[in-house]
Amino acid sequence: MSDDAPSNAVVLAWARLVRAQTAVLSAVEADLKAAGFPPLAWYDALLELSRRPKGLRPFELEKEMLLAQYNLSRLVDRLEKAGYVTRSPCPGDARGHVITLTSDGKALMKRMWPTYRAAIARHVGGKLDETEAAELAALLGKLIRPPNA
Repeated sequence: MSDDAPSNAVVLAWARLVRAQTAVLSAVEADLKAAGFPPLAWYDALLELSRRPKGLRPFELEKEMLLAQYNLSRLVDRLEKAGYVTRSPCPGDARGHVITLTSDGKALMKRMWPTYRAAIARHVGGKLDETEAAELAALLGKLIRPPNA
């Protein structure tokens, strides 16, 4: 075993982190689907666009999203077809475009939030008390903090 090999505890933490993410995201997605809502990626994209009233370029949107989005162009196509976002030419870049949230997109977010909020409460808050949730948030913060931060 080399010096840079992870310990058993680190490997176990990694495996549980991945499994927990998969389990919780699946449960939240199932709750949204049961309530008749689109996938969580829709909410995630709309939320990021709501934070930027002037819109985002596709690469900016992908960078800001909470969830990995491997096919952002298809997601944006679906959101646009449903009337939740619009695309307009990007000033200064004839090949690019800017995505902005529509009033229907804002309304969808408002309708989805109670179900999403309840799912977070049930699948995370229902399993962790406030102290545990704060500890987990702090630990996960260490994993996402940039090096030398």
